Amino acid sequence: MRLVLLGAPGSGKGTQATRLKEHLQVPHISTGDLLRAEVAAGTPLGLQAKEVMARGDLVSDEILLGMLKERFSREDTQAGFILDGYPRNLAQAAALDELLASLGQKFDAAVQLVVDNEQIIERLAGRAKAEGRADDTPESVRHRLNVYDEKTAPVIDFYRQHGQLTVVDGVGSLDEVFARIVEAIQAGHEVG
Repeated sequence: MRLVLLGAPGSGKGTQATRLKEHLQVPHISTGDLLRAEVAAGTPLGLQAKEVMARGDLVSDEILLGMLKERFSREDTQAGFILDGYPRNLAQAAALDELLASLGQKFDAAVQLVVDNEQIIERLAGRAKAEGRADDTPESVRHRLNVYDEKTAPVIDFYRQHGQLTVVDGVGSLDEVFARIVEAIQAGHEVG
């Protein structure tokens, strides 16, 4: 099973990806974690990324795609993976499709966790208080949600047009949301 998890910051992607990893027995690939690991390991792509980040720039789609290509070549991804944090824009979605096709791997589904923005703000405010995170103020969260909506709307449409989008209600207990995701990917349809 090759899945992409989509959802706004605070929608529960990371939490659910950890649960899905165990359930599906495939790796959870977070592009943020992948990027940090490549930089720490001093790989050629990691060194390129480190140089870009040192300038304060965003790592290019080309570098991220190179890291994904290397990661998808590892044995543990042959049965599938759960991708979290990528694609974030339309160019990345198209590039991911091309990469998987070039590797002879079939993409299964994009799962979008839908949570109302006000609930996300409440969740992240609770997380900020519990973890002492200053970056999760209501104002900064609203800004991140607006950026997310603007950048990922085309990605969601991309997967919808390709018949690969599964929309799941991300509100409820962890177990309820997890059950909805599993049901949706098994059935291949939208579950509310």
